Amino acid sequence: METVLTFLKVFLVGGAICTVGQILLAKTMLTTGRILALFVVLGVVLTAVGLYEPLIEFAEAGASVPLTGFGYSLAKGVEQAVDQFGPLGIFSGGIAATAAGVAAAIVFGYLNAVLFDPKTKK
Repeated sequence: METVLTFLKVFLVGGAICTVGQILLAKTMLTTGRILALFVVLGVVLTAVGLYEPLIEFAEAGASVPLTGFGYSLAKGVEQAVDQFGPLGIFSGGIAATAAGVAAAIVFGYLNAVLFDPKTKK
């Protein structure tokens, strides 16, 4: 039963974040790129003020997988690097914390481009 509750929390929080993105896309003149950037910045800001950590603890992947979770990872990486290396950690912390995810996105995007034949919409 605990597993079902965890899945429910993940689905509801992740779905709510995605719903906000869809509403922004449908009701505003914001482009998809701006909405994506907004979500990353929102994740950083919510982490900085201490509001995103409790959401991660509550919803786990439901909060860490969407783009706000990428902003959370950037902010936590910078925070840890600053604690370890001082002010120079500002420049390396976010990159080190998110390098695996960025590398995976590049590799899988490249494989997708090589393996599949894109078609333009008519």
